Amino acid sequence: MERKQRKKQLANIRPSKVQLDWQEVEFYSFFHFGMNTFTGREWGDGVTSPKVFHPTNFDARQWIRTVKKAGMKGVILTCKHHDGFCMWPSQYTDYSVKSSDWKDGKGDVVKEVSQACLEEGIKFGFYLSPWDMHEQSYGTPEYNQYFRNQLTELLTNYGEVFSVWFDGACGEGPNGKRQKYDWSSYYDLIRELQPNAAISISGPDVRWIGNEAGHTRREEWSVVPKHLFDQDKIREHSQSEDDTNFRENFDATDDDLGSFELVKDEKEMIWWPAEVDVSIRPGWFYHEEEDEKVRSLANLMDIYFHAVGGNATLLLNIPPNKEGLIAKEDEATLLAMGEEIQKFQRENLVAEAKLSTTSTQKDEVVIDFTKTRNEGYWCAKEDDDTATITAKWAEKQTFTLIELCEHLPLGQRIEQFEIAMKNENGEFERIYTGYTVGYKKICQLEQPVTTDELEIRILSSRWYPTLSYIGVYDYDNPVLNE
Repeated sequence: MERKQRKKQLANIRPSKVQLDWQEVEFYSFFHFGMNTFTGREWGDGVTSPKVFHPTNFDARQWIRTVKKAGMKGVILTCKHHDGFCMWPSQYTDYSVKSSDWKDGKGDVVKEVSQACLEEGIKFGFYLSPWDMHEQSYGTPEYNQYFRNQLTELLTNYGEVFSVWFDGACGEGPNGKRQKYDWSSYYDLIRELQPNAAISISGPDVRWIGNEAGHTRREEWSVVPKHLFDQDKIREHSQSEDDTNFRENFDATDDDLGSFELVKDEKEMIWWPAEVDVSIRPGWFYHEEEDEKVRSLANLMDIYFHAVGGNATLLLNIPPNKEGLIAKEDEATLLAMGEEIQKFQRENLVAEAKLSTTSTQKDEVVIDFTKTRNEGYWCAKEDDDTATITAKWAEKQTFTLIELCEHLPLGQRIEQFEIAMKNENGEFERIYTGYTVGYKKICQLEQPVTTDELEIRILSSRWYPTLSYIGVYDYDNPVLNE
């Protein structure tokens, strides 16, 4: 097939509304809270007494208000981890909060977290481990019905759900057997009961970035070969044992999943965008000895810029402590992070610039690039796969960050771009080279630059390029100052 035609085909693979809505959440929290919080373990054993679960000062509103101040728009609650202990009073097992002394067995963590989300305008999602070390039916066909029953409880009793999060972990149950998960029936149930929920990681809507270290790719394509969505492969790459090193490892050989040369001969391609999941601490559950090991603000902002600003979303784990609160060490860092996110977005210098472009479709006016992505977009002429957008200011501006967003309802198209500024000699000097843009690309400059004219040069696209937003920010980046 002709190269140009093949690229056009790839450009026409587009996201569903569920995937678009999920990506606009951008930054959200994982809450790992359960039996392991009280045993000091990362993975339980399925036999620890429910009496061990006993938070002394549980406050879901404190969790949600904290992550909201951090700039997050959603949460995913661990409702059942591998040990099988349920954070809601499931009618299908006694191994849950109803068998604990917390609130005399009448407590419901899922209810309180989902209610706090509703009150604060935060989206609610949940993780339900398919692997269950406690349930006796695990490893038999009956377990799939047990799992669907629990899914049904979570999907019908706790309001709107924006994400259902699965991993591929598949270890042994109490009878020494492993389960053959009926994934298609799980997906069908979610689509029926919560059609607006994204099914993540071991699911058709969202792809795992491939590591828990916060490592992201230079080029992140949302359009990837369909064969990557293979449950056996997902299981193979999922954590299979409680291994501390797993959380810090990444495989550089996976750094290209969607470049044209890699996928040009692929028969089937799908829209399957990436999520970065990483913990604010070394572990996923709270451990007192890690109170001094919370990630620094600079490290978290660097992860944020590369994840949210690299065509992915960021799922940051915040493990509540034994009291049932977000620890003060985590809270302080999160509040500082929220202030930084607000700070860099506070003033978009493009609002004061005069914009022009070398190519725009015939009847289209160059849009206000400072508005949201849903208020319009620019695109080049249909036969142009390159274009330059120029921003001119009446006075010189100093900045350190540049943000670009494609109009994703038309697919992902930009393959390479560069940014240049006019220097003191009146010549244009390249200050940044980039590749994919997708949902959002945040370009961190190595040092502040000052100019009255800036060019965004789109050098290569799969079809005519689009942009819905341009941001230019004067920001004192802690990543550069650490």
